[in-house]
Amino acid sequence: MWLLRHRNKFSSLAVLQAHRRVATRYGSSHSQKSPCVGILREESNVWERRAALAPHHVQALVKRGVKVVVQPSTRRAYSMYEYESVGAELHEDLTGCDVIFGVKAPNPETLIPHKAYAFFSHTIKAQEAGMELLDMCLHKHIRLLDYEKIVDSSGKRVVAFGHYAGAAGMTNILHGLGLRFLALGHHTPFMHLGGAHNYPSRSAAKAAIANIGREIQYGLMPDVLGPMIFVFCGHGGVAKGALEVLQELPLQMIDPSEVEDISRNGDHQRVYATIVHREDYLERKDGGEFNLEDFNANPENYKSTFAEKIAPHATVIVNGIYWHPDQPRLLTTADAKNVLDATRPQDPEAEVPGVPRLPHRLLAVCDISADLHGSVEFVRSYTTFDNMFCIYNPDTDKSVTGNFSADGILVMSIDNLSAQLPRESTDYFGDQLRHFLPALTSTDWSQRFVDLNLPLAINNAIITASGRLTPNFKYIAEMREGQSAKFDRTVTLEDTPRHRVVLFGSGLVARPLVEHLAESGVAVHVASNLPEEARNLIANLPNCSTAVLDASNASSVQEAVKGTELAISVLPAPLHPLVAQACIDENTNMLTASYVSPEMQEFDAAAKERNLVFLNEVGLDPGIDHFLAMQCIDEVKEHGGEITSFVSWCGGLPAPEDSDNPLRYKFSWSPRAVLSNVLRPAAYWKDNKDVIIPEGGALLDAYETTNFMPGFHLQGIPNRDSRDYRVPYGIETAHTCQRGTLRYAGYVDTMKALIRLGVISTDQHPRLQVTSAPLQWRDLMAMLVATTDARGTDLESCLLELLDGNKAQMQAVQELGLLSIEPVALVGTPLDALCDKLSQELVYGPGERDLVVLHHRFHITWTSSTSSKSIEQRDISLALYGDPHGHGHSAMSTTVGLTTAIAARLMLRGGIRRRGVLRPFTSDIYAPILRDLAQHNIKPVIRSKWEH
Repeated sequence: MWLLRHRNKFSSLAVLQAHRRVATRYGSSHSQKSPCVGILREESNVWERRAALAPHHVQALVKRGVKVVVQPSTRRAYSMYEYESVGAELHEDLTGCDVIFGVKAPNPETLIPHKAYAFFSHTIKAQEAGMELLDMCLHKHIRLLDYEKIVDSSGKRVVAFGHYAGAAGMTNILHGLGLRFLALGHHTPFMHLGGAHNYPSRSAAKAAIANIGREIQYGLMPDVLGPMIFVFCGHGGVAKGALEVLQELPLQMIDPSEVEDISRNGDHQRVYATIVHREDYLERKDGGEFNLEDFNANPENYKSTFAEKIAPHATVIVNGIYWHPDQPRLLTTADAKNVLDATRPQDPEAEVPGVPRLPHRLLAVCDISADLHGSVEFVRSYTTFDNMFCIYNPDTDKSVTGNFSADGILVMSIDNLSAQLPRESTDYFGDQLRHFLPALTSTDWSQRFVDLNLPLAINNAIITASGRLTPNFKYIAEMREGQSAKFDRTVTLEDTPRHRVVLFGSGLVARPLVEHLAESGVAVHVASNLPEEARNLIANLPNCSTAVLDASNASSVQEAVKGTELAISVLPAPLHPLVAQACIDENTNMLTASYVSPEMQEFDAAAKERNLVFLNEVGLDPGIDHFLAMQCIDEVKEHGGEITSFVSWCGGLPAPEDSDNPLRYKFSWSPRAVLSNVLRPAAYWKDNKDVIIPEGGALLDAYETTNFMPGFHLQGIPNRDSRDYRVPYGIETAHTCQRGTLRYAGYVDTMKALIRLGVISTDQHPRLQVTSAPLQWRDLMAMLVATTDARGTDLESCLLELLDGNKAQMQAVQELGLLSIEPVALVGTPLDALCDKLSQELVYGPGERDLVVLHHRFHITWTSSTSSKSIEQRDISLALYGDPHGHGHSAMSTTVGLTTAIAARLMLRGGIRRRGVLRPFTSDIYAPILRDLAQHNIKPVIRSKWEH
């Protein structure tokens, strides 16, 4: 329809006119006003029709006052007219651009000196084919930003084509199977499928595959072919995209341990798939079991058993893993021969004429990672859209193209698969990249690398600057000299640090914590089970190092504590006691931001005996809330006042402009704790009475609409047992003591709906087990409310009835995608399935801000010398927004991480007099921390109202 509406634009005359407009600009110089970005013409091969940004992304930039210059190309899937019509300029010359975006690496000779470029460089493993480009970037002082290295705090790539590469790759391999089966003597439904580029969209390809699925269900696959098993190596975007396509077939997910049995006894009217993880096929060479910590530290001590355990039973291996040269390969060249020989027919005379058996069970390798000489050793060259497949023969160690009946394994290893779906891929990629565009287009690229004001994710992805490799990528030089890249790369100062600290964990709050300590001259050693996340954490910071560590291993934890002055744990709270025991054994102080658990309190006597400080609750909530409360309480008591009421609310929220979802909430880490909290009990003291709220969701009926910041429209939900604070705070005589959590209006109603419909259930569900058949959200909702009509309108009617006709709640359920046909994660319980969904969808995008709000309201009675009484209402408020640009710290990570770091420095300089397991309820702790926080502009607003 779009082409019909714009057919005049694509007439021969229109195209000629467009060429003339462009031709007048070739080679011309043009004055630019900053900011200005360029979009490269892709020339790596004739099939490359993608772009880094689609016209609608360009339009958004132009509206922000950014000049966009696009190199002309009639090969792009999006036309020159579409870019020009949204305000882009067509120019061959990009000299005036500040930053230039491409997809694939351009010709090194065309790079413009001293410019910033962003593209996939294929240099991070010192790949030989990319070294000419790398050398030219160094020679021309290019700022090279590689999309592949833009990752989040967990090391997951956030700007990638992976999903569409997976979808295209799976479509191609199914097409290839049809040709391979035919060459081996079998007509199959797969003959009705073409390569991914034969379809105008992913949905069109999926529709064709769905037709094949129906034919398989009808029994149109020859029985002699046996059950088909697809083995997925990797579980990122590539695997998800491929699985999304494969689910159009009658698919059943199985465990890796089941592949051998299914290969013999599976249903021929089904297709099977399994996802293998490293622990499924890696083991120690000495016979020991897989251990993540040990593997990351000593990969040379491990071997792959994939060729023995998994590969002989697979029909297709779908490879999407990231592989490092230090690690064992998934399949070696020798493995390929052994795998085929193990499943060749042993009695050829038993073959029925006209019904040939397969020469071996493993038919194809779909290498979407396209990592040459990588995890699959015999993948040595790329296949192309013109010749999508080759047959690798392990007996001759050679590959042939164009002969589908040749002996060996069908291999597809195209390195730009998503180019087969160019418009959708461009949209998808640009939607991810656009979150970083404000920072990329507002940065002064002429500054020194260390002075660039960029988000951490971008800063860590810049490979070259000022003619040098940046600190994160100096290992490339070592690899080029034949050395392996080191897991641990440490940036140090020449001066020996005065204090040494070990930090357990490397999550969300760790960066501002490490940053503050390192820049204060403290040596910080980060111990984490996520090496990539840990390396990102210390990037460009002095005095920092990392080590891979399994925090559940007591001896490893004790070894990490040894020789340090302070152990800081930002691990999940249940792991704190393990660190505490190591600190007792090594006579080391300890710090956490978590609530003091009964298990931690048990260390009090031992810590006092060893003259140690185990300080806790020094984040935001708990933390800053304690500091401000005790500061007020102590000041009131000092001046003769009496606290008669204390109500406290605190919450981490998305900024109002980013709260655009039915929960009015977004998640920075696993949603489980937040969602399950509404099922817990709570209690508080109000008007001299206990208020007890039972578990099961009654919290949501006990919410209060707050009035202290009316512009935010906040609701307060009781949290934990507030009565526990009456004695530690010294306000036993107060008639009210209440603490709770803040959420935007709308959260409570939506959560009530989810509870009523059974989605917040922690009970195991038989259809959500890992061995269950694939399930769609709509089907799950029908099961939860016990209706059989998941496809018709009865489901909506049933849900609306259960919600007492509340249309707003019904709309929230729909907007959360719970009535969609999206697949449900098979993770055991409805709550965990919802957590998996929301952890992917309700997350902060780059450029989005979070907000923390803290509010204390005290009622204070003051008695004068004449016995007259005055009542003061004192409001103590703190509101802080995250900074998605600059250093890129969220409000939550700042208020928790920075506060913990300030507390650490207080401990290191001996500023805490008491010993044992402590909470920050005394002025020797809270007063200096509040003073330091004020220096970072984290300070409350205090207002009072009086009644006489």
